[in-house]
Amino acid sequence: VQLVESGGGLVQAGDSLRLSCAASGIIFSFYRMGWYRQVPGKQRELVATITSSRTNYADSVKGRFTISRDNAKNTVDLQMNSLKPEDTAVYYCNAEKIVGSANTYWGQGTQVTVSS
Repeated sequence: VQLVESGGGLVQAGDSLRLSCAASGIIFSFYRMGWYRQVPGKQRELVATITSSRTNYADSVKGRFTISRDNAKNTVDLQMNSLKPEDTAVYYCNAEKIVGSANTYWGQGTQVTVSS
């Protein structure tokens, strides 16, 4: 199983950035896909998740971030608009199996840095 993130980088406050995650080795439609983020010294926190019928967002990103998935391409994206310095973190792609036995997978993470 592989989750490969891309799209991180250094941007200024107010800019936009799009993260992508390509999954392989799983039956993609069996998984709730998500994005989490972590800063040094803090716990990893949920940013957004998506199933085939539902999305969920952290309050801190509602109205600014949009998660989407393409079940044909096995990808999940995170469009981040109006970025703030407090969005600076390592962003991780997550796959959580919701059909059959449980399994959870993580990507290697991609750095997002927002300068003020």
